[in-house]
Amino acid sequence: MAILVGALTSALVLGPILLQLNKSGTIYVPRITFTATDKLVGAEDAVLTLAPGASSALQPFTGEERPRQEGNYRVLQVSKSDKTAVESLKSGEYIVDESGVVTPKGGGAPIGVLKPGEYLVGEDGRVAYRRETNWPAELRAVPTELGREERLEGAQAGDDANTYHVWQKTTTENGPAARYLVNNQGVPVYIVDPGINGVFERRPDGSSVQKFTAPKATLMSYIIKGILSGRLPWGLVLLGVFIAIVLELSGIPSLAFAVGVYLPLSTSSPIFVGGMIRWLVDKYTRRKFAGANMTEEQLVAEGDKSNGVLLSSGYIAGGTLAGVIFAFMNIPLKDKLDQFEKWATAHNPFFEGPWSDVLAMIPFILLTVLLYIVGREMWLSGRRARDPIVRDLK
Repeated sequence: MAILVGALTSALVLGPILLQLNKSGTIYVPRITFTATDKLVGAEDAVLTLAPGASSALQPFTGEERPRQEGNYRVLQVSKSDKTAVESLKSGEYIVDESGVVTPKGGGAPIGVLKPGEYLVGEDGRVAYRRETNWPAELRAVPTELGREERLEGAQAGDDANTYHVWQKTTTENGPAARYLVNNQGVPVYIVDPGINGVFERRPDGSSVQKFTAPKATLMSYIIKGILSGRLPWGLVLLGVFIAIVLELSGIPSLAFAVGVYLPLSTSSPIFVGGMIRWLVDKYTRRKFAGANMTEEQLVAEGDKSNGVLLSSGYIAGGTLAGVIFAFMNIPLKDKLDQFEKWATAHNPFFEGPWSDVLAMIPFILLTVLLYIVGREMWLSGRRARDPIVRDLK
């Protein structure tokens, strides 16, 4: 019965929510996109201006696709460099030379260089956009692979009312593997970047989009594609198999080791802390039942019945549900959440920057202490602590 209820809940409740989240975060990406330079450097108040006299040496921009802000632009071509790429700048004004090197306007040492690419410089000398080509102009769809017809949906539906054919490109030859919308001549017009596991974070108008990740689904898709296409790196797979054999022969659980290698440190560290709490609670359980002549299996069963196990399960389920609820609320409350994020970034030193981890550690420590207290039956012990058998064994 519980399995049936869970399946119905997933199909009737979580399924539509995930579909809505995916639709709300979907971006229809044209072949040429223009990304505002201040978005690339991580500061909306950062102003990058071309060095005086350098604009005359730049060629005028004559491309057919134009950025939304009309004007006459010149092209700054930044080549690949061994210098540090600029990814995060503070608010302020900066000077960019003809090779893309960024220096504070008031003087000082160079901070780094812009990422390689083609930048558009306005008439006022401001480095305004980075022009990005998302697939080659000669890319054409295979007629036999065209699917049903489809229109744009969501926030971009009003920008283009045309109907296109769906083309699922599965190879990376002559363009990225993705879902394309192509016209009747077989020319791709858009890449359909999904809201879940999508790679583009901004629409063509520059507005940001909240993306959602499903790393396990991505990993499984890579494995399935590799097996079906015969392109799976079997050398790495066999290397992992032999490492697992060596670990098992050494008495080390290979599955736990593999999870620790696969998961990032930010995910495995809380798991390690939870394991330490469980170890301490198990030591307490063994001391509590030391005079009961219980077998190892019975002691393990007592540990599995601990209130700490129930609370930790609630942590997992509650965190998942809270994430789904927040993601669903992020659709209608996006503007308010963005305003709060800007306010917190400007006024709260613990929200962003080197001290941001300190703010996150406060609730983590509180949850950890609560888990230990409940596991040790110091609080919320309920009937289990009032059981006369358990009380006598304390």
